[in-house]
Amino acid sequence: MPFAETVANVALRVPSVMVLDLLYKWDVSHFVEQIRARNEEMLIKYKYVLWNVYYLGHFLSVLVLVLPLQHLVKLYLYLLTASLLYMGHQTCRNYVLRELESGYDGAVYLDLMAMQRFLSALTGQLLVSSLCSFFMKPKSFWLFSAHLLPLLARLCMVPLTMLLVLNKLAIVFTSLEVLCFLLCNMFVPYNLAKSAYREIVQESELYGVLGLGMMLWNQFAVPALFTTFWLVLFVAEMYFYLSSRNQLTASHEGLIFAFLTSVAGCCVTPYSLVGLTFTVSRLSLGLLTLCKFYLQGYSAFVNGNLMHRGVTEGVTFLLLALQTDLIDLHVLQRTFLLSIILFIIVASILQSMLEITDPIVLALGASRNRSLWKHFRAATMCLFLLVFPSFMAYRIAQFFEMDFWLLIIISSSALTSLQVTGTLFIYGLFVTEDLRREAIENLEDIIYYVNSSCRVLEFLVAVCVVAYGAVESIFGEWSWMGASVIVVHSYFNVWLRARAGWNSFFLRREAARKINSLSRASQQQLQDYADVCAICYQVMRTAVVTVCGHYYHTSCLRRWLYVQKTCPMCHQLIKPSPPPPEPPQQATEEEEAHEQRQAPPGDRDANGIAAPAGGGGGGEEHTEAAGFGPGSSGDFRPQGDLRENAACRGEGRESQQRTESEGAQTPRVDGAFGIPELEEDEPAEERDSAVNATGKESPDCDQAPAEELGLEPGTDGEDEMDAVCSESPNADQDFKPFPAGTPSESKESLPFSERNDPSGLAPTLRDEES
Repeated sequence: MPFAETVANVALRVPSVMVLDLLYKWDVSHFVEQIRARNEEMLIKYKYVLWNVYYLGHFLSVLVLVLPLQHLVKLYLYLLTASLLYMGHQTCRNYVLRELESGYDGAVYLDLMAMQRFLSALTGQLLVSSLCSFFMKPKSFWLFSAHLLPLLARLCMVPLTMLLVLNKLAIVFTSLEVLCFLLCNMFVPYNLAKSAYREIVQESELYGVLGLGMMLWNQFAVPALFTTFWLVLFVAEMYFYLSSRNQLTASHEGLIFAFLTSVAGCCVTPYSLVGLTFTVSRLSLGLLTLCKFYLQGYSAFVNGNLMHRGVTEGVTFLLLALQTDLIDLHVLQRTFLLSIILFIIVASILQSMLEITDPIVLALGASRNRSLWKHFRAATMCLFLLVFPSFMAYRIAQFFEMDFWLLIIISSSALTSLQVTGTLFIYGLFVTEDLRREAIENLEDIIYYVNSSCRVLEFLVAVCVVAYGAVESIFGEWSWMGASVIVVHSYFNVWLRARAGWNSFFLRREAARKINSLSRASQQQLQDYADVCAICYQVMRTAVVTVCGHYYHTSCLRRWLYVQKTCPMCHQLIKPSPPPPEPPQQATEEEEAHEQRQAPPGDRDANGIAAPAGGGGGGEEHTEAAGFGPGSSGDFRPQGDLRENAACRGEGRESQQRTESEGAQTPRVDGAFGIPELEEDEPAEERDSAVNATGKESPDCDQAPAEELGLEPGTDGEDEMDAVCSESPNADQDFKPFPAGTPSESKESLPFSERNDPSGLAPTLRDEES
């Protein structure tokens, strides 16, 4: 909407609101009692007329208030034309009366005074007719010239007595014109109401009731309308207050008292109270905008914060005014209460200014900006927010008696100063780090502790305020509004702060757990990576490596994990690193131990080992060699008799001596565990050389012939372990036993021999020794 239309939309609706305000102030009952005291007959005649005027005035005012702008402009033009026609007829009547008083009945041009009176009256009548024709453009000029009839008669030297008759005839003619115009436009209000109803139904169907309300709110410019209305009232009240008192009295009372008294005089009706609410909201918005402009200059108007619109301050004022019945109090009581409410509004404005200042100051300190003027503005604004709330709280506590509302003011001011102190401390840390040109160790932790301390103190203050308000409501004066304020204060300042603090602590703990679970990059890895941190774009001397293989500073990734759970580069979910995978041998041993624990008690032998599932002679024993890694389990026990295990160890040593004769030394094997044992009396160097030599000559146990393992057929149908190729690359793999009858070539890769052949031909070490 253009600026001219916006001004017209507001200015043309203000009179309707002022009429509603005057009608609210008009006590019809009291006026009727005054008429009764003067004349009882007049009361009977005008009593119902007064009430009809009262209700009709409300109806017409509301009707004019909700008219569309186009029809509103036409209405004011019609009213202005009617006023001009009335002025024209009054001017013509005054001219006729002056001519009758002069008694000059001759030609006008022969007398200088008569000529002067005629020219002045004619000029005024022509101007009125021209304006009426301009305002009613489709109409002709002569339709608005009926009041010129007495002037034309005087120019034609009509007798003076006939001028009064001609004046009345002109009034009748103009009245008939007005009546004809009203009859022609009699159905305009009906058609207008019909079209308005149709438009309202269409808008409500398309956008709903909320959308319809927002459309009407913007169309009628409600905030600007009521703000303008209240400012007009305030100017008039201030003028009457200063004019009713002499200069000495006004100077003695002070300008602040005059201001508060005038404001209190403009809070008598609900319309003026709503106007003051919008005025407080607009003034708050202006102060917050000025704060942004002081801190950021013209760049503050590029991206404005929608939360800092002054709405909080306006709503707070309205709730406090309704809770305290501000409009029903006496002027002096209203002035006193209004001063307290305005203190609360100022405290809220200071808190909003802090919300604007805090991110700007911290960003300025962290950006390493060397502009002294910007730092000066930020520092001065912080000092103002530190000193002024404290001074205001001190003055309030000094002059007023403490109650719930004053405690809210003092607590809000104290919290503002406390938060500014924390902001200045963090800002000082950033500036110090910039001046030192060296990073402060654990800076992020220090900032977290400072913010946490401030939040804890804020939470404690909020709890104290809620407790005081609850005690005052229980043992003092209780009201719905006070209880609602306590509930709202408890939710926003206690519950939300407690939940935010716990969430912050939980996120920090979770981020620390994830960071600690990630692996640290070595110097060689950082040299191979040869890149900067993708979060802060700084060189990395130390870094952590995510599961997806990206490198970040520990502190940078921790701060990132406070708000995100994914990798900044690939957006993969960052989880704690999984534990290292178990070797296959250990997993197999754990499964076998689990199966042994689940075996029935009757299926176990004397040593507690589960018997084979297939019976004594024809079954197969599934035995696996233990690995050599750190995941090997020492609790594994093979099947069979312990004495046979000892014999196997002795036979393993003899087989080892035969392999030494061929120039290769292999470690002896523990028959019970399948782990090669080295002689304790051999030097470590000899043992290492023997192991290396064995690994070179037998790189894979598949290449060793069966004779070198010293295997001979046994007689008891059981299998025994003989030797394990400790250096074989297949030693850590899972081996499954072969069924009976498998060719011996396919068994060469097994770490031990199987002895469950029913034919009794399985090779064993005992037969070879015999």
